[in-house]
Amino acid sequence: MMLTVEISMYPFQQDYAPPILAFIKQLNTQAGLRVQTTATATLIVGEYGLVMRVLTEMLKWSHETLGKAVFVTKLIPGYAPE
Repeated sequence: MMLTVEISMYPFQQDYAPPILAFIKQLNTQAGLRVQTTATATLIVGEYGLVMRVLTEMLKWSHETLGKAVFVTKLIPGYAPE
C-alpha cells in the first residue's frame, strides 16, 4: 500500500532554516521515496512500510543531530499524488 506523508518541521531555535534544510537534505538521500518540498511542508510518497521506517529513522537522526523540534504530519494511506 502506498502512503503519502506531509511533514513540517519547527526547530526550537531562532535560526530555524538550517535545521529544516539539513532535514530535507538527509531525507532526499533515502532510496525508494518520492520527496517534494514546498514553502510550508515536504511530501514523502512511497510504500507504507518504507515511509514509516524512514520517518522513524529521520526523527531519531534529527533529534540526535539537530536538536529539539516539533514535527507536524498528515498521513494519507492508500494515496499517491501524481
